[in-house]
Amino acid sequence: MKISIATLLVLLSLPTSPAQNDYQVLRGEAQGFARVIPGIPVEFPRDHMAHPSFRIEWWYITANLLDDSGNPWGLQWTLFRNSLDPQADSGGWQSNQLWMAHAAISSPEGHRFEQRFARGGIGQAGVSDIAADGNFSAWLDDWQWRSDGLQLFPSNLVFSVAGQQVDMRLESSSLWVTHGDRGYSQKSVQGQASYYYSQPNIQISGTIRTGNKTVSLSGSAWLDREWSSAPLAQNQPGWDWFALHLDDGNKLMLYRLRENNGDHWLSGSWISKDGSKQHLRRDEIELIPIHTREIKIGEKRAIKLPLEWTIKLPGLDRQWNVKALYDEQWMATRFAYWEGVVLVEDASGQSTGVGYMELTGYD
Repeated sequence: MKISIATLLVLLSLPTSPAQNDYQVLRGEAQGFARVIPGIPVEFPRDHMAHPSFRIEWWYITANLLDDSGNPWGLQWTLFRNSLDPQADSGGWQSNQLWMAHAAISSPEGHRFEQRFARGGIGQAGVSDIAADGNFSAWLDDWQWRSDGLQLFPSNLVFSVAGQQVDMRLESSSLWVTHGDRGYSQKSVQGQASYYYSQPNIQISGTIRTGNKTVSLSGSAWLDREWSSAPLAQNQPGWDWFALHLDDGNKLMLYRLRENNGDHWLSGSWISKDGSKQHLRRDEIELIPIHTREIKIGEKRAIKLPLEWTIKLPGLDRQWNVKALYDEQWMATRFAYWEGVVLVEDASGQSTGVGYMELTGYD
């Protein structure tokens, strides 16, 4: 991993514990940064690119796959951008843009992950200007996601984790899904918000190579795009997020931003197989943790996490149970969290889908 001295100093200056302090960058004062304003719709392809006037954003890919023997696998690849201050980016070694990337593989052999950091402005990490470059690319060192042309798909995703080389092809011709009000996604009663959209209908296939062994995989992937300057309120220590591929062709995204007083903020999107979307308000979602288990997060530490849930959408007369495929899918990264493959079942225990779940702010 290549990292500049300036970037290292920034990272060393960040708080080390507890997790609520780690995530303070998401709830801090946004003075001078661009604000998320209702009524401004997301636009394509403009908003596939970076928004340096906002404090933070990410390009987030998760994938549920099967190998030739029918074993379930999961992939995660995320590129984060963070503005260290609201000034215009001066570029070069003085750039105020900090980039971070996470990657993980969940397989029958366990869960592996890596993280990388880079300073912006020197070509080590970034997101291309589609209009100028003729295609889309997002990268940090040799972790690269690159499209064939002006659209994000088809594209290739290449990265490595713990000696395993991932090479995937992503294809989609589906419409983009904007969450909330045309991409304006409110996060609290105080008005915190982000711009948020997804592509939940991605076909993915490729290989993972470890030494002389190559495994072929195929399945479904999900892309989340989000940017903001202060997406969390001060009384929100973390969130629970779900992205589900249901066997009947429908998709579901929902999240719960936990509040200290127990009055949690919930929001989501029901995405029908015909591509239409229904926004789900907080009073239309029931998200109930039903089993909490302890997992290791280091040699001498453990944490209790809600790894099984019941999801109810009373207005749609639908209900599922969601549970972790493997309990040990902890991302012991600089901003630690649980992220991994989940299985979806109906009330009788019959398999009805797969997906990804993210749990933050519990440590």
